[in-house]
Amino acid sequence: MNHSFSTVRDLFRYAVTRFNQAQLVFGQGNVDAYDEAAYLVLHTLHLPLDTLDPFLEAHLLQDEIRAVFDIIERRVTHRLPAAYLTHEAWLHGYHFYVDERVIIPRSLISELLIKRLFPSIDMPDKLSAVLELCTGSGCLAIMSAHAFPYAEIDAVDLSAQALQVAQKNIDDYNLNKRVMLFEGDLFEPLPQRQYDLIITNPPYVNDESMKLLPVEYCHEPRIALAGGGDGMNIIRRIVSEAHNWLTNSGILIIEIGNEQHHLQAVFNGLPMTWLPTNAGNNSVLLLHAADLPCKKH
Repeated sequence: MNHSFSTVRDLFRYAVTRFNQAQLVFGQGNVDAYDEAAYLVLHTLHLPLDTLDPFLEAHLLQDEIRAVFDIIERRVTHRLPAAYLTHEAWLHGYHFYVDERVIIPRSLISELLIKRLFPSIDMPDKLSAVLELCTGSGCLAIMSAHAFPYAEIDAVDLSAQALQVAQKNIDDYNLNKRVMLFEGDLFEPLPQRQYDLIITNPPYVNDESMKLLPVEYCHEPRIALAGGGDGMNIIRRIVSEAHNWLTNSGILIIEIGNEQHHLQAVFNGLPMTWLPTNAGNNSVLLLHAADLPCKKH
């Protein structure tokens, strides 16, 4: 360990340089080397995550310097996403426990839930039942419980391991009475009921894109990312079955990332409303129950 490093500024500068030299890939919570370095340094030193400047000239103990060096090297050497190193993820002010059993929370649907899906839903307090498919860490189910305070929230995932993480987050938010978890394949484990709203950030990465994923993203569960040849395997099933699970005025909201061209090729002619997010206007779509195909049970 280099003993010429003594301040937070020294370690922060070193981390940015190290991350850039290693050509790390970001986007799983932080957008660039600067943000990632600030987060990891502040987290490791148990300092407020949004307050770097007042601590830049603080001199550190040798044990503190060693701890920061260690997490910087783990990030570089193993290319582990920061969230897996710290076991935490932040999403619009919400804090979630995460580990490699779940995809790191970053869904674009989260920014819509902060706004209670306005104007798509004009009376959010009237919702009584919400379903989230492919819940992973449970982050969107938890945010839905806050956005729609009078609704019961059901959340489904195929992975029993992911649901263990989701249950921990639900416990942390004291939402056990309102958020129910179901293990199984999409709608299969649910008791028959109808929902005012179904949301989902399903696996949608197509096979060619899966081959090109950076190492950081390959640490995430493949089951949470891979959507088949055109990325639409799971989405096809959700769209074909959702009508049976929605109220007459219910809506289905699906995140599809960069797969708009594949989605439109599969569902050409289906009326779609694209919801604006910080990533643009072609990553999250809304479908009305009345427009969805009616499939017999």
